[in-house]
Amino acid sequence: MNSLIRWSRPELATWPSFGRLTDLRNEIDRLFESPLAEMARSARLFSGWTPSLDLYEDKDRLVVKVEVPGMKREDIDVSLHEGCLSISGERKGEEKYKEADVYRAERFFGRFQRTVALPAPVAADKVTAQYQDGILTVTLPKTEEAKPRRIDVNVN
Repeated sequence: MNSLIRWSRPELATWPSFGRLTDLRNEIDRLFESPLAEMARSARLFSGWTPSLDLYEDKDRLVVKVEVPGMKREDIDVSLHEGCLSISGERKGEEKYKEADVYRAERFFGRFQRTVALPAPVAADKVTAQYQDGILTVTLPKTEEAKPRRIDVNVN
């Protein structure tokens, strides 16, 4: 007479090499991630700098704030074209370090340009820009068509 033997799934612990395969995979992942992370960091260093930018909206306007400390007002250009706001400029390096031994240089200098698509139509003739304490604030009033409107509901 044949007897039935109940099947059971083998436990991972019975596979002695499984742990070594996991270690090998982790090591391969680490080897591939390290050079790529280093290349991304190097690319940022060689591509110049990009100032941080915030864009927010209320019911009447869009506001863009850009961090550009250490710059002069005349070194910043702001333009609006076909629903996109462009901010560009140049932060100039300091001359006093030319004859010095520099041990750390982490601040970025050079040209930058940021362009953002605006989420609503704006009145180009009413746009204002202010620069104070290293923050450029561009205020873009929305067109009347872009502003939210209240619609009354009539009851019959």
